[in-house]
Amino acid sequence: MVEFKIEVVVVPVSDVDRSKDFYERIGFREDVDFCGDDGFRVVHLTPPGSAASLVIGSGVTDAAPGSGHGVHLVVDDVVAARAELAAAGVEVGEVFHDAVGVFHRAGTAGRVAGPHPERQSYGSFASFADPDGNTFVLQEVTTRRPGRVGHVVYRSAAEVEAALRDAALAHGVHEAELGRADPDWPAWYAAHMARAAGLGS
Repeated sequence: MVEFKIEVVVVPVSDVDRSKDFYERIGFREDVDFCGDDGFRVVHLTPPGSAASLVIGSGVTDAAPGSGHGVHLVVDDVVAARAELAAAGVEVGEVFHDAVGVFHRAGTAGRVAGPHPERQSYGSFASFADPDGNTFVLQEVTTRRPGRVGHVVYRSAAEVEAALRDAALAHGVHEAELGRADPDWPAWYAAHMARAAGLGS
């Protein structure tokens, strides 16, 4: 079966540099910043730990700036994530849960202050907006429902080899900084490869 992976969400913005600064301030990594003819510009930004990215720019969408709503950023601790955004100067709403369900409704209908009382996975949220008013929702997920991939998948020996070679090069730098051999290199390799795959360590 052909895989269909969501990897890019285009977010309409009015000021590319202002938006880029905002997303980088909250930890998104710049992958691409390409300028073409006639003012065309593509900026590709990836949230920490995410396999999917955002694209902002000029000439990349006809949607009105600020009209993007409802993109969810999954976190394992919504209270800590909210605090981190607030510390970065982002106006982020209070943590909430839905009165009767595991997913929130449109607008503010059914919102109850605070995390889900049992801290049920998928059940706690907080929302924030970028400078144009594109809105995002933090959703706390601690236990995945069946069928979701939560681990690294290598599709060929070549992909495994490439990951190992990358780890070996990075580990060489690490050992040079240590000034000695690293006796715990398997753990270092594992953490490095997990981070490279967007899983964290």
